Amino acid sequence: MLLKPFTVSTRGRLSVFTVFFGLLLAGEMESRELPSCKESDYHFEYTDCDVLGSRWRVAIPNKPDTCTGLPDPVKGTHCTFSCKEGEYLDMKTQECQKCAAGTYSLGTGVAFDEWDSLPAGFISHGINMDLGDMYTNCTNSTWTPKGDYIASNTDECSSTLSYAVSLKQPGSVSFQYFYPDTNIFFEFYVQNDQCQSTDSQSRLMKSSESDWDSHYVQLSSGNNVLFWRTTGFSLSNNAPKPVLLKNIAISGVAYTSECFHCKPGTYSVKPGAARCAPCPANTYSNKGATACQDCDKEKYSGIGSGTCQQRPPCTANDYFYTHTPCDSAGQTQLMYKWIEPKICSENAEGAVKLPASGEKQTCPPCNPGFFSSNSSVCKPCPKGSYSNGTECSKCPVGTEPVVGFEYKWWNRMPSNMRSSVYSREYSDSQRSTGWEVAGEYIYTTPGDLDSDYMMLTLTVPGYSLSYSADKNNERAEFSEITFVFETKCTADCRLYFMAGLNERNNAVVESWSGTNGKQSYSYLIKSNLTVSFTWGFQRTEAYTTERQYSSDFAKIYSIHVTNVIGGVASECRQCALDSSHKDSACVPCPSGHYMLKGTGMCKSCPPNTFIRPEQPLGEEACIPCGPNTRSNKAHSACVSDCTLAVQHKGETLRYDFSPLANVTHFESSPRFTSKGLRYVHQFSVGLCGTEGRALASCVDNVTDTTKKVNGYVCQSIIMPSEVRGQSVVSSQPFIIGSTLIGVTTESTLDHISSSENSFPAESYLPDVIFYYRAGETTQACKNGRSTSIRLRCDPTVAAMDQLTAPSKCSEGTCDGCSFHFLWRSQHACPLCSERNYKEIVSACTEGIQRTTYVWQQPLRCTGGVPLPAPRISACVTLDFWLKFGASIGTLAAVLLIAISCYFWKRTRKLEYKYSKLMMNAGEKECDLPAADSCAIMEGEDAEDDLIYLTKKSFFTKIKSFSRERTSDGFDSVPLKSSSGMEMEMN
Repeated sequence: MLLKPFTVSTRGRLSVFTVFFGLLLAGEMESRELPSCKESDYHFEYTDCDVLGSRWRVAIPNKPDTCTGLPDPVKGTHCTFSCKEGEYLDMKTQECQKCAAGTYSLGTGVAFDEWDSLPAGFISHGINMDLGDMYTNCTNSTWTPKGDYIASNTDECSSTLSYAVSLKQPGSVSFQYFYPDTNIFFEFYVQNDQCQSTDSQSRLMKSSESDWDSHYVQLSSGNNVLFWRTTGFSLSNNAPKPVLLKNIAISGVAYTSECFHCKPGTYSVKPGAARCAPCPANTYSNKGATACQDCDKEKYSGIGSGTCQQRPPCTANDYFYTHTPCDSAGQTQLMYKWIEPKICSENAEGAVKLPASGEKQTCPPCNPGFFSSNSSVCKPCPKGSYSNGTECSKCPVGTEPVVGFEYKWWNRMPSNMRSSVYSREYSDSQRSTGWEVAGEYIYTTPGDLDSDYMMLTLTVPGYSLSYSADKNNERAEFSEITFVFETKCTADCRLYFMAGLNERNNAVVESWSGTNGKQSYSYLIKSNLTVSFTWGFQRTEAYTTERQYSSDFAKIYSIHVTNVIGGVASECRQCALDSSHKDSACVPCPSGHYMLKGTGMCKSCPPNTFIRPEQPLGEEACIPCGPNTRSNKAHSACVSDCTLAVQHKGETLRYDFSPLANVTHFESSPRFTSKGLRYVHQFSVGLCGTEGRALASCVDNVTDTTKKVNGYVCQSIIMPSEVRGQSVVSSQPFIIGSTLIGVTTESTLDHISSSENSFPAESYLPDVIFYYRAGETTQACKNGRSTSIRLRCDPTVAAMDQLTAPSKCSEGTCDGCSFHFLWRSQHACPLCSERNYKEIVSACTEGIQRTTYVWQQPLRCTGGVPLPAPRISACVTLDFWLKFGASIGTLAAVLLIAISCYFWKRTRKLEYKYSKLMMNAGEKECDLPAADSCAIMEGEDAEDDLIYLTKKSFFTKIKSFSRERTSDGFDSVPLKSSSGMEMEMN
C-alpha cells in the first residue's frame, strides 16, 4: 500500500528529511480499516526552506495511526512571508488573520510575560566554580519564576538563563530588567551559528536603582542563543538583591500560527491586538479576558491584578498629612489625605476615620535667598542681592552674593525637586508622590507596599565658582551639598543618597540602615556633570502585600547646595576689587593671593602655602605646606618633587624617589567570602610628583557605566576572572589619599600616625614616610580616610611593587579609615656619597702603583655619586730602598772605622806622654813637680819611645781618653803611688 508523505515533526517546522513514499507496515495497515481524518485529527506545518526560499505545507496527524486520508502537501508561502502585529497565519488558507479579542500576537515574534513556570525553550542551570583548591557545587543556583517575572540567583555561583531561537529574517530581542545591586554581575549576550558571542564590553548591563530598565538588541537571521548570566558577590553577610526579568519579546521568526491569550490581570478589547493592557486598580481579569471586572466594594486589587483581596480596617498608617500653600494672610491649612490607591475599609470593625482637615497654622518664612510677594508666593531675590527669607537687600560695594540653594522651610515642594514612588512589582503606580512637605521638614508618606522606594530628586543646572574663588585647573571640587536627615524604623529600612547626571543614572554615594538620629551629611561635588541628587527610602526589601511598616519614615530637615548656576544668596561676602573699573567690579585674586579684610585688596601668601578652597578672608586663608613639600604653581595644593634631604646622626642623607613615582599597583593577601569565593584588595599608588604627574586610578567595571576615581592612593576589589570570563573584574573603588600632607621620618604628622611597631626597623637608616589624606567622609570615617606609606631601604629589592601591609591588618587597615603600608626598594635608599666608598692601594710593581675604589659593605645607598675611576701612579720599588740602605750602612761602617782609628791613635799619644812623665817623676823620688812643670804640654814631640807599664783594653783606653781636661788645657792624670812599679789610668 502506498502511504501519504511522512515527515519528522519539530516545534513549528519539519525536518529536511521528508519521506514521500513508504511501504512500512503496509500489511498491517491493510489488515484493518482506519476512519477518515477530520480537521481536528491533524495540523499543518511547513517543511524546511530550500536554497530558493521555498517550502511545502504538509498535514501532521496529532496522533499516529489514528486516521487515514490526510490532505496532500501543497506549496507553501515563501520563507520570508510574515504577518503584521496582531495577526497570525491561518495554515489552512495560508493567509494572515486578526487575533480575536482577549488574545494578542507580535506577528513575526514571540513574547514571554507569564512566569508561573519556566516557559518551553528556556533553560536555566548553575555553573560549578572550580577555583584551584576551591570547588563550589552550583547545581541549585538557577533562575526562579515568580509569576510576573523571573528572578536570578543571589549566591556566589554563576547562573545562566538561555533561550535558542531560529530567525528566518533579521529580528530583535527586547526585555525589561531590574538590576538594583552591583554586588551581582549581570550580563546579556547572544551567540550566533558560529558560536560567536557579542562584544564583552556590550555584555555589561546598566544598574537600575529605582525603576525597570529596557534593553534592546538586534539579531541576525539564523540560529541565535540568548544568554542572561548572573554571579552573586557580596563582602557582607547580607545577600545581594536578585536581578529580575520580564516581558521578553523576540521578533524575526518566520510566522506565528496562533495568538496568545492575555494573561490574568490584562485584557484586549478589539481584535488584532499586538499586546494586552493591564487592568486598573480595584479591577481584575482572568486569562483571555476582553474586559476587566470590578472588585466587590469591600475588596481591592492593584494594577494588573488577576484577583481581588479583602480590604483591611483603616489605621493611622493609611493616611498622611500635608500643608496647603500660604494664603494672603500668611496662613496654611493642615490637610489629611488617604494614601492612594486606598485599600483599607473605613466601615470594617476597628477602623479609624480620617482626621478633620482645615486647621490653620502660620506659614513658615521663605527659604534663604527668597522673599514673600503679595501673592504669598516665595520668589527668588534679583541677581546681586540676598535675603534671609523676608526681604531682599542689595550686596554692598566690594562684596558678592554667595549663590546656591538652601531649603530649610517646607511649605511647598521646590520647583527643581520632584517626588515619586517606585514599585518593582509594577512601574505605573497611581501614586505620584512619596515625600510630602510638613513645614519644618519633608518626610516619606506610607507606600502602597512596604518594599516600595520613596524617591525625592533634586536637579540643578550646573555650578559656577564665585569671582573671589581661585579658578585653577587643579581645584578639587566645584560645589558641596549638605543635608540634615533623620530615620525611624522598626524593620530593615534603608535610606539611599545618590548622585549623578540624571535620575536614571545616579549612583549610590552613601546609605543608612535602621533608625538614625538627626544628623548632617556633606558630599563634595568634583564634577560639573553631577547635577542630579536622589534620596530613596525603602521600608523593607521583602515583598509583601501588607502594610506592616507604614509608620517607618525618613525626614529631611534642610538641603544646601553651593555655587549653583541660577542660585540665590542668603549672604554676601567680601571680594577683591578691580581698580581699573569705575564700578569696582569683583575680580578673582591672583593665584597664591588672599584678600585683606575690609579693603578688597589681594596680598601674596607666604612661600610654600596653598589657598583654602572656600577662599576665606585674611592670612589664615594661606595654609603652610607640610614638611618637605612645596606649593604648586596654582597654589591649590602641596606637592613633592620626589627628592628629600634628612639630617640623621650628624650627617645629611639625600633621597631621590623618582624611580618610584610611576603609578604602582599591588594586592593584599587573598580573602574569601562566606561561600568561598576568592577576592583581593588592589591598591594603586602615585607616590609623588609635581604638575602633570601620573595619578593613581581605580575603576568599577561591573556594569556598563564605568566609574573611575583618581588620586595619590586608591583601593578597589578585584575578583577572579572566572566570575565573568574577563581578565580583570574590579568593583567598589574609593580614594584613600587625595592630598599629600607631608614627607618626613617622624612617626606622626597632622594627627596621622604610622606606628613603628607595625613595621619593626631592620637597619640604622631611618624610614621615610609619605602621609596622605582623603577628605570624603563616611559613616564609619567621619574625619575622612588617611594613608601612610613607609619607604624602607632594601638594596636587595629591585622590583618596584614590594609593598606590604601590617601583619595584623592584612588589608592595610584595621579600622577601615587609616591605611598603612611598607614599601621596600633599593630606590628608597639614600643617594650614595664619598662616605659610602673606600680606596684600596696596590703594591708598587715595577715602579707602578694602582688605586682602586670599592663600595663599603653592606651597601645602603643608591645612585648619587659614582665610584671614581681606578688611578695609576709612579712609585719606588723595594730593591731601590735595599740598595740605598746598603750604601748608607757601608758608609756608616767606614766612618765608624775612621773614628775608631782616630781615637786609637790619640790614645797612643797619651800613653807616650804619660810614660815620659812617669820616668821624670822617678828621678826625683816622689817629689812632685809643680803644676806647670809636671804636665806635658799638648803638642810635644810624640816620637819619643813609649814605655808600656801596664797593658789596657781598648774600651778602657777610650774611657780614659774621655776624661775632662783641667782648666789650663792639660790632661789630668792621677798617680797611684810614688814608688809603685805600675801606673793606672782610670
